[in-house]
Amino acid sequence: MSKSPVPTPHNNAKVGDIAETVLLPGDPLRAKFIAETFLEDVVQYNTVRGMFGYTGYYKGKKISVQGSGMGIPSIGIYSYELIHFYGVKNLIRVGSAGAINEKLKVHDVVIGMGACTNSNYADQYGLPGTYAPIASYELLQKAVDVAKEKGTEVTVGNILSSDTFYNDGGLEPLRKWQKMGVLCVEMEAAALYMNASRAGVNALTILTISDCPFTGEETTSHERQVAFTKMMEIALELA
Repeated sequence: MSKSPVPTPHNNAKVGDIAETVLLPGDPLRAKFIAETFLEDVVQYNTVRGMFGYTGYYKGKKISVQGSGMGIPSIGIYSYELIHFYGVKNLIRVGSAGAINEKLKVHDVVIGMGACTNSNYADQYGLPGTYAPIASYELLQKAVDVAKEKGTEVTVGNILSSDTFYNDGGLEPLRKWQKMGVLCVEMEAAALYMNASRAGVNALTILTISDCPFTGEETTSHERQVAFTKMMEIALELA
């Protein structure tokens, strides 16, 4: 695909407006919260479709935060443009997830080493087999080290990026993933990992458990927007 001029159809930013390290919360209001809470000298570079993007400084390091929307098609667009049109090198998803592993509780932090998926996103690459999307080891190792320094307990392992939030099969599909040791379910990481791998850049997904489908325990929408600060603090240290 040929390079598109910037600004793009989805982003007001000009070349140079976005840092090489970008945090990607799905919720644009979470992007706003991160920028206003943690960053200094903040400039908002994007308002297209209400998908807010900001650049500022964290402990003297330039960093951006960009809402990426819900689902693989949405993060696929935003991450592709950030990588290919804005020169982003490190993309860190900070999102919420539903627990599949019964040991996980609400507010636990999970780092996605790999991302299973029921999406056909990988079909575009014409691979002669099944692709296994994985995180950048460099970012993964650093995130684990940062968590230890902060005294934040994290669980590292395989996650599921699902195309369906309301599944016609109910909880049964999640039980099958549970048997394979998958920790939790979200909706974006696999596409992020594929886009990053294809382009030779770094990507990582850090999640906070927002609900436990098997027990019915869940957080509020406001908590998901502003209360998941432990994963945000880990991600910011990766710049």
